[in-house]
Amino acid sequence: MKRLRPAAAAAAALVVTAAGCTGGDPGSGNGGQAPSPGLEPFYSQGIDWEPCTDGGSRFECGVFEVPMDYGDPDGRRLEIAVKRLPASGRSEGSLLVNPGGPGGSGYDYAAAAPSVVGEGVRERFDVVGFDPRGVARSEPISCLDPAGMDAYLGADLESEDGDGDPLEVTEEGLEELEESARGFVEGCRERAGELMMHLGTENVARDMDVLRAVLGDDRLTYLGKSYGTLIGARYADLFPDRAGAMVLDGVLAADLDALETGVQQAGGFETALRAFVEDCQAREECPVGTAEDGVDAGVERIADLLDRAGREPLENTTGDGREVGRTRVELGISGALYSEGSWGEVRDALGDAIEDGDGTALLRLGDRLYGRDEPRTYTNSVSALVAVNCSDAPAPRDIGAYRDAAREAAQESPLFGASSAWAVLTCAYWPQEAVSEEWEPDAEGADPILVVGTTRDSATPFAWAEELAEDLDSGVLLTYDGDGHTAYGTGDACVDGAVDAYLLEDRVPEEGLTCGA
Repeated sequence: MKRLRPAAAAAAALVVTAAGCTGGDPGSGNGGQAPSPGLEPFYSQGIDWEPCTDGGSRFECGVFEVPMDYGDPDGRRLEIAVKRLPASGRSEGSLLVNPGGPGGSGYDYAAAAPSVVGEGVRERFDVVGFDPRGVARSEPISCLDPAGMDAYLGADLESEDGDGDPLEVTEEGLEELEESARGFVEGCRERAGELMMHLGTENVARDMDVLRAVLGDDRLTYLGKSYGTLIGARYADLFPDRAGAMVLDGVLAADLDALETGVQQAGGFETALRAFVEDCQAREECPVGTAEDGVDAGVERIADLLDRAGREPLENTTGDGREVGRTRVELGISGALYSEGSWGEVRDALGDAIEDGDGTALLRLGDRLYGRDEPRTYTNSVSALVAVNCSDAPAPRDIGAYRDAAREAAQESPLFGASSAWAVLTCAYWPQEAVSEEWEPDAEGADPILVVGTTRDSATPFAWAEELAEDLDSGVLLTYDGDGHTAYGTGDACVDGAVDAYLLEDRVPEEGLTCGA
């Protein structure tokens, strides 16, 4: 699950596999249950599958329709893009997959099926991904033009010591934060005023149930990672009798307000940062010192780099004119911490920055995280990210709450804590009527749901996985003692074997199973 990290950004069953149509009467693929009144046309529609123009010859693509407002099914409709990889053997149904975000493309995730799920799973399931409403190919929301997005993501704060420290933002800096946050929300109103009111995860979960029925599956088989776990938890809570095998990997907390989420997430980034520094210092060449120096000293070198970049931007050799100040350095570092596989890149980027004053590699790491392509264009992932985050949970409307939260978060994460709190400020101005009420999932009556948590996860703290497994009526926790964000499909045979056995054989792991230890 992504959050806007920099301080200024804060302101800132059997299924037909041949090409053709699926669907049927309103109860088809619905366990014999008729859908809610007014939704029958959506549940009985078909998908005209055609060979995809991207992703390889075996993939099929299409669209299905959902109501923008489930309270008004006769109103505006949205088209949702979907891609599937038919099972290599006899299909036993569909496995829906979502990579997270918010703003991540399930359509693209399905295209990566060979690296997403095991060979045995691909043999027996059609792997299906869809772009959630508001994302990529599914009625994408876009709130700012590229120049506006550059400013929203990358501008440094005015701080008391002149180093851009978000813990010491001045009153003038605070006014700039508020102006940027309000400007983002106004941009959403101007460009997608109706759509922005209907982008919360509950709507996405309802869309997923329409897709389940259209695919002809009586029950949903699902793999959700990061923010995708929230979609899955919402689904299981809404439709527990339709929830089949569900894997929720890298859990996003469901019962916190937006600011509490930001504060707690900061602790995950601090844990990941220290794990990265320890790994780096054990290598021959490390820009943040040696094992003899210790982790604290290595973290302090990164803090010094942030302060230096806040006072005088690092070099940017791309020629695009952007200043690589504190915010963009922080964005690049934190973005690379999502995956242990990126640690080599961040080591090299920190070496360039600390030793040569060159911030280009860090800039590009941040660009990759938030979908900035060359030349100066963005995917809509940031707009979708903010819109969904602000729609899913209440946020304080009092600016003082953010100052207090910044101080609290800095205790857990001195480098990234304060900016994690300020990163929620845009939600203070989100339309109140578009914000979901707080909820706690229990999915009473659902079959066992497998919750996977990584002990040193950077973006979704392990405690969130523990809590969800406890809250769910049938939750079972699988622990991966390791680094990185999410665990399944990242190379641990124990995790992969347990998840595959759950999906293929309905074999639930023993309570308390820990892998990677």
